[in-house]
Amino acid sequence: MKRILIPLLFLLFTAPALYGQFDVDMGEGRDRSREDTTVQAKDAFKLRTYFTALAGKDTLKLARVFSGAVVLPGYAQAYNRDYWKIPVVYAGIGTGIAMGYQFDRKFKETEDRAYALYSTLSYVGAGLFYWGSLLDGVVQFKFEGPVFPARATLYSALLPGLGQVYNRDYWKLPIIYGGFMASGYFWQYNALQYKRYKTMYNHAMAQPSEYDGWMSVEDIKWYRDTFRRFRDYSIIATVLVYALNIIDANVFAHFQDFDISDDLSLQIQPGLMHHIAYSGMDLPGAGVYIRLTF
Repeated sequence: MKRILIPLLFLLFTAPALYGQFDVDMGEGRDRSREDTTVQAKDAFKLRTYFTALAGKDTLKLARVFSGAVVLPGYAQAYNRDYWKIPVVYAGIGTGIAMGYQFDRKFKETEDRAYALYSTLSYVGAGLFYWGSLLDGVVQFKFEGPVFPARATLYSALLPGLGQVYNRDYWKLPIIYGGFMASGYFWQYNALQYKRYKTMYNHAMAQPSEYDGWMSVEDIKWYRDTFRRFRDYSIIATVLVYALNIIDANVFAHFQDFDISDDLSLQIQPGLMHHIAYSGMDLPGAGVYIRLTF
């Protein structure tokens, strides 16, 4: 159950941060002139806009739709007018939770490990329906344009590497999943060693002592603390790989439609600098001209 709740809570608490990433114009306002640099104040967003958007009276950015779907499963399907998917989402989530609860009760009554496995699989199935509803909402969001940076970012947030596939950066997939495999391996190894030495230390500190090995208590304590620190480093490395995967998808999605004119050039040439005062006299001086055309 914890393995399901942790990702859901992570998405819930990171939704505001994701919205902060998408709050700027990322290609949705393409009718705006590129020469218009006037800064305009934005109207404060109101919670009721979530409901008026469902009635077709307002439009939302993808970040708003995604945050609504995180809190209320099926919101993205309602906004995208895919109403038939809403009962499918709730049926899948509800069935998974109900079956998981029933199997968990049977496990507590019989202590049969098979029921514990069935319970875990049921909760995982409910989580997959929830995850699928979020991904479907991102996929079906209507956007006119070749590349949508917000979509690429959420793709990589929901499934690492999917944003890179969306950007056609296929060669990055082995790097991303290689990073996950390496950090995951060291995470597991260091966690196992930490538990091993933690158990040894607890046995050595018991009264009377239950440890009869050759290592001293100080050495056991040193190894326990070292592997705990290495485990924490491995967790941080895993989070960094995940974060870099999202940042890469967002940045390179912006580069897809980055306008580079053929007239972009840089010219460097020698020249004379006139009217340089030196000892009361105006004398020309040598210099360098740098001309940037864009």
